[in-house]
Amino acid sequence: MSYAIIRNTNYKMKNLAGIYRHNERKNTNYSNKDINRQKSKLNYSIKTPYSTYEKIFRDLKSKYNLKGMIKKVSNVMCEFIITSDKEFFESIGEEETKRYFQTAYKFVANYNNLGEDFIVSAKVHLDESTPHLHIVFIPVVYKKDKNGNKISKIACSEYWKGKDSYRKLQDNFYSYMTKSGFNLERGNKEENEHIPIEKLKKITNYEVQEMFKETSHTEQEKITNDLAIIREDYKRVIHKFNTLASRYTRVKNIVEETMNKAEKMQEENLELKQENQRLKTENSRLKNYIDKTFEYVSLLFDFSKDTLKRLVTSFIEELKSKDR
Repeated sequence: MSYAIIRNTNYKMKNLAGIYRHNERKNTNYSNKDINRQKSKLNYSIKTPYSTYEKIFRDLKSKYNLKGMIKKVSNVMCEFIITSDKEFFESIGEEETKRYFQTAYKFVANYNNLGEDFIVSAKVHLDESTPHLHIVFIPVVYKKDKNGNKISKIACSEYWKGKDSYRKLQDNFYSYMTKSGFNLERGNKEENEHIPIEKLKKITNYEVQEMFKETSHTEQEKITNDLAIIREDYKRVIHKFNTLASRYTRVKNIVEETMNKAEKMQEENLELKQENQRLKTENSRLKNYIDKTFEYVSLLFDFSKDTLKRLVTSFIEELKSKDR
């Protein structure tokens, strides 16, 4: 039996450029070797972003007068990755796969009263081992200010309010998808949000559940042998995993910041080139204008054009020498 999978990740402003390039396939090369670029043309959008995620964020914040203090450490966007296992999609076929993702999109638009307007992008990837949907949205909540006026506020912490908010998301998603006619299971109630996204996209959810069951069973078997050794080894593995995860996060942030800076430098360089071209055009126009002026003045006073130019040049040089 296949499972309904939905996974959330929160992003800060500095992450948006990297996420945009990955989701919308704007990069030339990808570190994820699971991506088959020849199949990227099969990817499609349920909602197409009209610009970068960062620009759309600023536009929506202004358009809807979204409240909320935005700092460097603030989470400003969320992303759902929605999928199941490869066998499930193969069994239901292309049309039902499309309906699966369209249904999931409707679920997200209505979940926590979000509203479709605050969904920035919804992109289906078919160029990796398992089909999956990326939905990027601004976590907007609806409240009242101190004067009782209704406001819309960007507040990731309030959108995910409560310790069991992630479990509720999974429960509601499972219920919505099964009621929509998809034969799926809710799966293990254990929190699976710590599984890395890339691993989640490569393995089936059935394997995820079996992994948890197998791990639990193995521990029970080993308890009967030497509990102290098992505990120490478990602590060692967890410590190593946490260390590697921490290093990966730091490196990932550095890479994203570097790419973001490079992108901004490219934009600034383009602006400088455009300004330089504008100045060249303006300079050429002024030269033509001055030349025409000399021509008209020389005709008007029946004076040689070249002589007039020499007189004007001499006059300008004399003014410059006086300024010195």
